[in-house]
Amino acid sequence: MLQKTIHQKIIASLIGLSLMSAASAQQVSQIADSTASYALATYKQDMVKSLAALVKHNTVAQQGVPSDKNPLHIAFKQELKKQAQALGLDFKDDGYVVIIGLGDSKDRVGVITHGDIQPVNPKKWAKSPFELDLTSEPGKLIGRGTEDDKGPISTALYAMKAIKDKNIPLNKRIELYVYMAEESDWQPLIKYVSEHEMPQTNITIDAEYPVVTAEKGFGTLRIAFKKHQKYSLDPFISHFEGGYFISQIPEDAIAKIENADFAMLEKLMQKAQSYQGINFEFNLAGTQLTVTALGKSAHSSKPQDGINAIPYLADLLSDINWPNNGAGTLVNFINDNIGLGLEGKKFGNIAYQDDFMGPMTVSPTVIKQHDDNIELNINIRRPVGKKKEQLREEITAAISTWKLQNLADLTELNHDIGEPFVQKDAPHIETLLAVFSKYTGITDAKPISIGGGTNSRLFPGAVSFGPSMPGKEYTGHSEHEFITMEQFELNLKMYTAVLVELAK
Repeated sequence: MLQKTIHQKIIASLIGLSLMSAASAQQVSQIADSTASYALATYKQDMVKSLAALVKHNTVAQQGVPSDKNPLHIAFKQELKKQAQALGLDFKDDGYVVIIGLGDSKDRVGVITHGDIQPVNPKKWAKSPFELDLTSEPGKLIGRGTEDDKGPISTALYAMKAIKDKNIPLNKRIELYVYMAEESDWQPLIKYVSEHEMPQTNITIDAEYPVVTAEKGFGTLRIAFKKHQKYSLDPFISHFEGGYFISQIPEDAIAKIENADFAMLEKLMQKAQSYQGINFEFNLAGTQLTVTALGKSAHSSKPQDGINAIPYLADLLSDINWPNNGAGTLVNFINDNIGLGLEGKKFGNIAYQDDFMGPMTVSPTVIKQHDDNIELNINIRRPVGKKKEQLREEITAAISTWKLQNLADLTELNHDIGEPFVQKDAPHIETLLAVFSKYTGITDAKPISIGGGTNSRLFPGAVSFGPSMPGKEYTGHSEHEFITMEQFELNLKMYTAVLVELAK
């Protein structure tokens, strides 16, 4: 077993070295470079206007309303059609999927994006999240979808326009795919891909540079804590809530404690001073103490970029083993099984990691209030290395053991445990790495893994190429989503050059 592991690592290293060597040896063609320069010089302001027109449409999924029947989604697609036709590109609306194309070859290059967005809390934004904000923070284009994924759509449109302007002979047709339910429902796209012939070469522009060849599996653990009325003179938690949607690290959480006094208030306020990056507010009204936590939202695939208000608030209250009444049970469970760590190391034996893909992350992201229970939703992002059946058994064992030890009234609901994805057949990786190195100056670029999941796994040979730079904070799904103008321009050059190289 040890020899096999060493052999696998040696092969992986050799593959990585060969990719790096090939990328450094491959040169970006003069026609690709000149077209990229032309695109930036000619269309950077038009690209901003395009994004402003796309951002104004609130394309959040509506419960019970299919995307192809959603009037806001239909209006967004009409805007896409208007822009595409103005640029001389062809347009096809297939309901959940829009295809914008250039060229007529049977061989095709696919560029995969999405037009739907995650929910927003407008109170968190300096201006409306559906107004492209260029002034609140100079140098940043702020708005929902600017990074995920309307900004990339605008960039791809003008990369295609520049290629059209230059009359570059294309051996492959370029097709921009805009899916309208990536954030909420993959089934219509799965069905669409199964019923249509997809391009032979594909990139998604919904993740990070330089090239993403592996994605963790998305999962949700759901646990319901039974509510019980408590008539006690001792302190107990009567209410605990937090989170906005499952794939966002929540920045807000609130707890209400009954039978509290000034001594408890003073103790919690003193403890609150020991934390960094999170703010707590306290309000003692009679004997009810309300504590609110304000952390920092982030995409749940990158929990290290945020400060999760739910476990931090629970940790603030961890000096007491609270009565099992629903809210108190939930707080005790979070403290005992999750804590402030990101990898589930307190959660029985579920923690594990892969050398390339990294550790599984475990993040409580949404607490839902029901009439008779409180539902805790925990988002997991899992790498290869452990079978789903084993992980499910370990999760159930950890929950059952804690339930028995604490005589807790809780129920495991259906857990969703997705599969990780590793791309093993993408010959265009070398081209992507060469373009990235050319325009960033990063000469040792090599494929990476991410915690997020993109539509790459549904398209033949697809890998992700941007729009976020390595080492930079990814703001998609946060309440402060933006793309810098510098990055927006860089993306235009790189996408233009890549499409020339892949299609010419």
